[in-house]
Amino acid sequence: MSYFEKGNKMSTDKHIEDQTARVPVEIEVEGKKGSLDFNTLKSGGIIKQRQKDLFTVRLQCPGGRVPLDRLEKAFEVARRYGGDYVHLSFRQSLEIPYVNYRDLGNVRDELAKAGQHIASCGARVRVPTACSGCEYNPNGLTDTQAMAREISDRFFGKGSLAHKFKISFSGCPIDCARTNEMELGFQGAVEPRWEESACQACGVCIEACREQALVCDEQSGHPRYIPEGCLYCGDCIRTCPFDAWHAKRVGWIVRCGGKHGRHPVNGQIIARFLPDERVAPLIGAALKWYEQFGENRGRVRLGDFLKDKETWRDFLRHIRHELGDWAAKNPPPPQPNEIHFPQRQD
Repeated sequence: MSYFEKGNKMSTDKHIEDQTARVPVEIEVEGKKGSLDFNTLKSGGIIKQRQKDLFTVRLQCPGGRVPLDRLEKAFEVARRYGGDYVHLSFRQSLEIPYVNYRDLGNVRDELAKAGQHIASCGARVRVPTACSGCEYNPNGLTDTQAMAREISDRFFGKGSLAHKFKISFSGCPIDCARTNEMELGFQGAVEPRWEESACQACGVCIEACREQALVCDEQSGHPRYIPEGCLYCGDCIRTCPFDAWHAKRVGWIVRCGGKHGRHPVNGQIIARFLPDERVAPLIGAALKWYEQFGENRGRVRLGDFLKDKETWRDFLRHIRHELGDWAAKNPPPPQPNEIHFPQRQD
């Protein structure tokens, strides 16, 4: 049954569309106390529901990982102050719905006992999302969880931006974390190196390569590597029974300017094999540019700014130092991926 079919069965807050409406709370949110408007509460991870006096509390879960003690505390808090379920958001956060505004202080205090923080919304850096990475996933190439924790600690909640800023980490080219749909997305990659002396021309690596980046040399029977067809997945390295394939370099394929939503934009590759130690400096440089360029320009996502060729070139100049030798050559601007009105495609 849709919201409109529910009729009067839901006690709807008639002020829900008025973001300036205020609620008296006994907690500090965004450095403010007392009677706070809906926007301020939302920025602090406390989201107004349709129902009168009720809010959803979003929890900070970097990389979608929740230690058991925090999960247990979240369950206790949800049972005591929320409804009869918790919600797993599409961005790996636990959400506790149906919390009365009078209980927000208790919810925050009890969660804090287990070290569980409330997340944030609004025009700021959101909690990074990540797959399981190389810790136990057979496809994982990079430590996505470690990076998600580091980046969350350094950048989570940073404000003064024109709009939200999302970051994700995928451990392999399967790209479960959808790096093309983020302001900055980092996808694990490994460049293979072949050792001829160890190769027995068994053909296993050729069979394993689903991208046809390896073909059989007719004369020698050895694999011939076609770099432009390689997805950097590492299947050739994993499957070779004679260890003839090795990792030449491991790092991140970096995509920039993506977003999903009503009018998605596909981010573009701006770097290949970026090492771990360059990730945070790159994010810092991108945020600095976005904060400065977006000032007084309204609520505009980074990718929407960067669709303009001149703006894209200016952005790349600003972050070039952090990309270093890993920078992609002449990447095109982010591209719209119109799903509702294809005829409007730029």
